[in-house]
Amino acid sequence: MKLSDISNGPDWVIWVAFAIFLVLSVILLSGHGSWLIAGYNMASTEEKAKYDKKKLCRTTGSGMAVIAILILVMGLFEDVLPAAFAYIFLGMVAVDCFVIIVVSHTVCKK
Repeated sequence: MKLSDISNGPDWVIWVAFAIFLVLSVILLSGHGSWLIAGYNMASTEEKAKYDKKKLCRTTGSGMAVIAILILVMGLFEDVLPAAFAYIFLGMVAVDCFVIIVVSHTVCKK
């Protein structure tokens, strides 16, 4: 069974999701868009001073880029990939989110 056999929605949805993640990752990788990071945008000035804003944006942007690449792979190779890749995708996204959280709370602090 292939990934395309279990996908029920239209193909354009995956390309829109890829485009959104790509645009967000480019904004964050450029060091702008700290207002997109949940928790940081609502933090007090004292809390924001504890973090390096550029590192935090780049860390979040690189994590978003990984997710964008995974979505691109799913979109391009849905006729080739096995259906189990949906579970692999979810696992990789979960690991990516965990790594983003750990790195943002360790490396990104001043």
